[in-house]
Amino acid sequence: MSQGFSIPRFRLPGLVSAIGAHLPQWPHSLALATALNAAAKLGLLPEDSLALLEGRSFVVEVIDTGGQACFRYRGGLFRPLFTAPQAPDLCFRANLSAFLQLLARQEDPDTLFFNRELSIVGDTELGLVVKNMLDAVEWPQLPTLPIFRH
Repeated sequence: MSQGFSIPRFRLPGLVSAIGAHLPQWPHSLALATALNAAAKLGLLPEDSLALLEGRSFVVEVIDTGGQACFRYRGGLFRPLFTAPQAPDLCFRANLSAFLQLLARQEDPDTLFFNRELSIVGDTELGLVVKNMLDAVEWPQLPTLPIFRH
């Protein structure tokens, strides 16, 4: 990400969430599980932490889009769940801007959590494992797009 560029805090209009909640959710689950498997295969996710996820189910809910992704880690792979688990082991809830800030490392999970922009519900120990795993990820440096150069 270019210096000087930051993702602002925003909330999408309620209509987006109202429509998004009525759309099929399985594509989100499939896309996130595929991305996580790619990150694991590239060695971006620590193997010792991945072993601690075995058999656990997760839900990632993007509040202002009405979307959610559900997956389980089993047998060394993230596997999409096509229906939400009744009681997932861990559930993350936030608006799109908070997840984008987290992904861009503009904000850390602790700050978002304490500012009540990120909700984490479920197994506390598992939540700490996932947080530490995300903190340890060394994202590859992407080239700067010409539109962001000064």
